[in-house]
Amino acid sequence: MARPSPDHRPGRSPFGTPEAPQPDTPSPTPAHRLGAALAGVRAPAWLGRRRRPATARSVLAGEAAAEAARKTSQEAEEAEAEQAEGAAEEPEFPVVGDDRAAAFFDLDNTVMQGAALFHFGRGLYKRHFFHKRELARFAWQQIYFRLAGSENPEHMADVRNSALSIVQGHRVSELMSIGEEIYDEYMAERVWPGTRALAQAHLDAGQKVWLVTAAPVETATIIARRLGLTGALGTVAESVGGVYTGKLVGEPLHGPAKAEAVRALAAAEGLQLARCAAYSDSANDIPMLSLVGHPYAINPDGRLRKHAREHGWRLRDYRTGRKAVRIGIPAAAGVGALAGGAAAAVALQRRRR
Repeated sequence: MARPSPDHRPGRSPFGTPEAPQPDTPSPTPAHRLGAALAGVRAPAWLGRRRRPATARSVLAGEAAAEAARKTSQEAEEAEAEQAEGAAEEPEFPVVGDDRAAAFFDLDNTVMQGAALFHFGRGLYKRHFFHKRELARFAWQQIYFRLAGSENPEHMADVRNSALSIVQGHRVSELMSIGEEIYDEYMAERVWPGTRALAQAHLDAGQKVWLVTAAPVETATIIARRLGLTGALGTVAESVGGVYTGKLVGEPLHGPAKAEAVRALAAAEGLQLARCAAYSDSANDIPMLSLVGHPYAINPDGRLRKHAREHGWRLRDYRTGRKAVRIGIPAAAGVGALAGGAAAAVALQRRRR
């Protein structure tokens, strides 16, 4: 092959023929060099997609999650339908200016989230009303009633006497003063706004509104006054000279006793029960609800919800979910909660499902 001559000139080939113009080629950048280097590299296997086979437990978990989601959605739709249906069928109520009508509200989980006596007990424990020996005894009693859900007379008497021993020898005025503080500390923020609005509607209509509860009448009276209600019917603890004796007057105001209290108050006030309304969350209060012409199931338990549907009673549910757990005594509330529940034992144990 002939070599190019030394006198080769640009634009012509070494053989004397015109040379074709060549495009300018830029120098490769670092990015280009990196791309070229990686072009032939295969990605590691662990970067690829892998599908793990579903185990029986994972399949079960997935199906359970789907079923729970579907059930929750259905329950929410049913609850909304109940509310809409009730609102459409109800006449204007309460009737303005009807002075022969009144309203009666259960307290625990109807007006207030949880048990008023539980919250009151928390305050007493904080103020050193308990000793460790009493705490252990009361805690066992509360666990028994939560698990057994029954009202064995001997155990009920034991619980009642234990709780009454806490206040025995204390002045009524002392516990009333403490009760005001405890209301601000534990109770005020737990009032259901929806139920509070129902009570206010009765007040705005010129009707009297009463709390009806197994809680001590002193505690119930404080709550009623702070909510602007007329008054309260509650369990009466005996006192002599302004000092608690450690005994009850009769029995706790529970179940049929509530109905009797409402009946007696209605007679004294000249009320017509057919014009009155009553509100409760518990099937234990069916006797009281059955007395009046306008019974309402508020945040109802399963038994009351079923009874209300069968009898055409109105329902209201202000909880975040239709089957929200009753607050009562939280299982993980600790020593203070157990002590609080123990102090509340006089009546709270009767509200076990």
